[in-house]
Amino acid sequence: MIGARSAMPLRCALLFFHKYSPFFLKTFLFVSVKICDNSRLKLKRYIVMDKLDFITEELSKLKESGLLINIRTIEGPQGAWIMVDGKKVLNLCSNNYLGFANNLQLKSAAQKAIEVFGVGPAAVRTIAGTTTLHKELEQKLAIFKGVESALSFQSGFCANLAVIPAIVGEGDVIFSDELNHASIIDGARLSKAKIVRYKHCNPRDLQAKISGENNPPNPPLVKGGEGGLSGEKKVKRLLIITDGVFSMEGDIAPLPEIVDIAEKFEAITMVDDAHGEGVLGRGGRGIVDHFGLHGKVDIEVGTMSKAFGVVGGYIAGSKRLTDYLTQKGRPFLFSSAVTAADVAACIVAVDTLIASDGMVKQLWGNTTFFHEKMRQAGFNLGKTKTPITPVTIGDARTAKEFSQRLFEEGVFAQAIGYPTVPMGRARIRVMLSATHSKEDLVRATEYFEKIGKSLKII
Repeated sequence: MIGARSAMPLRCALLFFHKYSPFFLKTFLFVSVKICDNSRLKLKRYIVMDKLDFITEELSKLKESGLLINIRTIEGPQGAWIMVDGKKVLNLCSNNYLGFANNLQLKSAAQKAIEVFGVGPAAVRTIAGTTTLHKELEQKLAIFKGVESALSFQSGFCANLAVIPAIVGEGDVIFSDELNHASIIDGARLSKAKIVRYKHCNPRDLQAKISGENNPPNPPLVKGGEGGLSGEKKVKRLLIITDGVFSMEGDIAPLPEIVDIAEKFEAITMVDDAHGEGVLGRGGRGIVDHFGLHGKVDIEVGTMSKAFGVVGGYIAGSKRLTDYLTQKGRPFLFSSAVTAADVAACIVAVDTLIASDGMVKQLWGNTTFFHEKMRQAGFNLGKTKTPITPVTIGDARTAKEFSQRLFEEGVFAQAIGYPTVPMGRARIRVMLSATHSKEDLVRATEYFEKIGKSLKII
């Protein structure tokens, strides 16, 4: 009896478990799955965070090497003197060559355009984004540049991304100056054409590189073929691209020699004149006007964000070129149009330069004065022939320290290092403007000399 009584609780427990075991099993499995899911979630989060650790490492490397860019904050309009990070400083950094960025007439035109057209285009150019202002700007740019037609874009960068892949593709060859702007490099990569870099501003090397592609001068075409040579090899489409004025060096492309080579090898010529407009040529009409090469350069790329003081870009050339780019230029087709306010301001900038070259002359007077002062002080300005003034430092850390000391003295001139310029060729890039007074430039050269001596640059 006692044994039977002792066994009763055990029997009851077994009966209870047998009856309700499915419930407990399901509960156990549910909890287990939840735990596993949470573990996977935590693991997934850990993996995602780990994937981005390379960013932290890269930023650390940039900081250690002195290449981390210090982005300062501007607190007002561009001009000879501006507010930067709460400090009033002499501005030697911006591309505001002619002072148009805060010009009263340009601002008034932008304000009026907002009243008429609103603040945004709300469409790409090919659908509902082309206004009468866009057409007027393009007509006036064509007149200003002395070409048949012009087509505007969102920026000079976008203009290069539009035209290069539309002109050449796989099987074609691009010959590009080794110091061409990043937008040319990116546009060339997008095209999938073969890219051949030639030595900076070296026509002899350019000709050698073209000859090396085995394209004889004036190759005959095979009847009925699509660009075939008088043999088995097809004619490649050749495109020579150069900056007009090089943004980090300040020197000018040897465009007459480049055009001669292009004609000899039946290559298409393209020049990015971002830093030539408003600077070179009659009333700032650019490098083609500067060398008197109208009608000999197939494609001119320009920007409205430097000497014109606003934002935007354009292509200038034949009407068939611009008509073609309205159909093939991807930034034109797939990115919203430039705002009416910006376009209206650009129109006034072009009108101003057509009417007078006074500001261009003032810019060149300042350039000559500053270059003479800096060279007398012993600074190496490279081969610059324009308002772009590279003050050679060499070491990136030293260049950053130089820039910081200038800022403490009230002079805003940024250090430029790799990858914008080659490793070991860091510099302080001074950008001169028509808005600078002689007193401004004397002040700047005095502080450059003081700091240059303390850092043993001169």
